[in-house]
Amino acid sequence: MPALRAIRPAVGGVARNPVLVAVSALFALAQFPDLIVRPTASPGLAAAVSALTFGVLILVVPFFQGGLLAMADEALDGRTGVATLVAAGRDHYLPLLVAYLALVGVSLAFGFLFVVGIVLGVAGSVVGGPAGFVRIPAEDVTLVAVLGIIVVGLFGAYLLVTFFLQFYAHAVVVEDAELVAAFRRSVRLVRSNLGAAIPYTVILAAVGAPFGLLVAAAALTLAPPAIDTAPAWLPSVELGTLGTVGVGVGVVAVTGLLGALWTTYSVAFYRALAERTPAPGRQA
Repeated sequence: MPALRAIRPAVGGVARNPVLVAVSALFALAQFPDLIVRPTASPGLAAAVSALTFGVLILVVPFFQGGLLAMADEALDGRTGVATLVAAGRDHYLPLLVAYLALVGVSLAFGFLFVVGIVLGVAGSVVGGPAGFVRIPAEDVTLVAVLGIIVVGLFGAYLLVTFFLQFYAHAVVVEDAELVAAFRRSVRLVRSNLGAAIPYTVILAAVGAPFGLLVAAAALTLAPPAIDTAPAWLPSVELGTLGTVGVGVGVVAVTGLLGALWTTYSVAFYRALAERTPAPGRQA
């Protein structure tokens, strides 16, 4: 099974090239300003820093994405270095930026429709709701059910889009494909190898979900909400300066390691699929 066979070369590639962990950790560190500025101290400043960080990341992510994928591709065959990060990040920056902006736009559109569906569903289950809500009779269970189905359908459609397009960047970097061809290549690879792509996605989700919960817990520890707004079930943890630094360093280190492993694993898996499903015009 390609999803399992790709694990060993990925681990070996990272072991030979710890620079992958360092680069991934550096990228993770760039996302930490939101945690440095505590919302409880200055909500306005925290919001400004969050917006600035988001804007910078939109411009930086494509560079690191292209560079890390190229480094992972080299690492599977031997040694790699920062020079590859810079060269590949520069060479593939424009198509990856356009693709990233397009996917962010799609995510925002799905998110907006998802929220609208939830609001309409909640409004439909409450009689005499707040002003501004669309008033739907509470007894009209059918309409609420339809809205619920629409919300679930939108979420499922979003998952399908991300599932089939998850390898577009690999096609751009590893096979030097044009952007439109890269999207088509990703769809073709996934569609032709569903039996391999589904276990691969399950493995990533099984590892990513617990890690995401740990990062969320660390974020709450580093920047807890105000006491008067915190949920009753949320434990209160007081850390000193050393404790805060320790948690931050730990999160960055683990993120760097998992990021390097995920990137190299994804490239190894992509190679396996590409060998099984050659691009049009290429011989197997």
